[in-house]
Amino acid sequence: MKRQTRNNWLAAAGAGALMAAATLFVNRRGSYDLNGRVVLITGGSRGLGLVLARQAVVEGARVAICARDADELERARQDLRACGAADEDVLTLAHDITSETEVRSMVAEVETRFGPIDVLINNAGIILGGPLENMDVRDYEECMALHFWAPLHAMYAVLPSMRRRGAGRIVNISSLGGKVALPHLMPYSASKFALVGLSEGFRSELRQYDISVTTVCPGLMRTGSPGHAMVKGQQQKEYAWFSVADSLPGITMSADQAARQIWNACRRGDGEVILSLPAKLLAAFHGLLPGTTTDILSWLNRALPATGESPVANVRRTGYESESAVSRSPLTTLTRKAARENNE
Repeated sequence: MKRQTRNNWLAAAGAGALMAAATLFVNRRGSYDLNGRVVLITGGSRGLGLVLARQAVVEGARVAICARDADELERARQDLRACGAADEDVLTLAHDITSETEVRSMVAEVETRFGPIDVLINNAGIILGGPLENMDVRDYEECMALHFWAPLHAMYAVLPSMRRRGAGRIVNISSLGGKVALPHLMPYSASKFALVGLSEGFRSELRQYDISVTTVCPGLMRTGSPGHAMVKGQQQKEYAWFSVADSLPGITMSADQAARQIWNACRRGDGEVILSLPAKLLAAFHGLLPGTTTDILSWLNRALPATGESPVANVRRTGYESESAVSRSPLTTLTRKAARENNE
């Protein structure tokens, strides 16, 4: 009995040591110092983009954040000031980054104010959920505009200066949905797949200039963003399952933890980082058995809300417009807390 107890203690200690080592490995920092660097973050007024901006200003970076909503940007500016950022080290930019002209104007504004951009983070995005039958071509076009064309325009705008200096960091925020096609997220997933391919290709061609491109594929994160998601089909049911999934402990990651891992990957110059253990496992399983994975996901699809048959089923509604007793229940407490914290 004593030997069995001793063996159990040794096994537990070994497992604890492995977990500690894995945590240290994931959170290890690279040598790239953010102090004094010029950082541009698209979609930086709320959610993950704002959390990334907070961590950058704490480390002494000069940060430019871009979004469409001027009021959101002003709240984000005040948030960053509360983190210790000086007024002269924060720049807010109200631009539509689906326009190549506006992207170039945005980059020129940052360079005029701060100088050459050291780090570009392509974070802006939208989530559009619903059954395949309720999606239309416009949904795919708009997701591609924001998740593919906008990052492409931004990268082209910063690359001339980065090439001349022989230095730069680019971080493209894709998604687990860019590695595995997830049911009820077809326009989103297809456009994120496109971003993964773009990001990987740019990395392979830009390493010769000492420019590092990092592809980030998060799983579910508690950024507080579900209320801004767009849903179609049976909108209340779609939003209910999405908002609950986004709050579940164990399968979701906090925005602060995700941002720390993203910055560490950027510092190290990693090619890719997949955030959260469930996301890593699903991506790895899909890599080994893609057909089996899609078959399994087809069973998950049957559990999701059916196609909406009413005339309004093809109309987009935000999560905030699709609230129900479920989405307001204690099951979504963590998401609603994150929304309050992250300007959502």
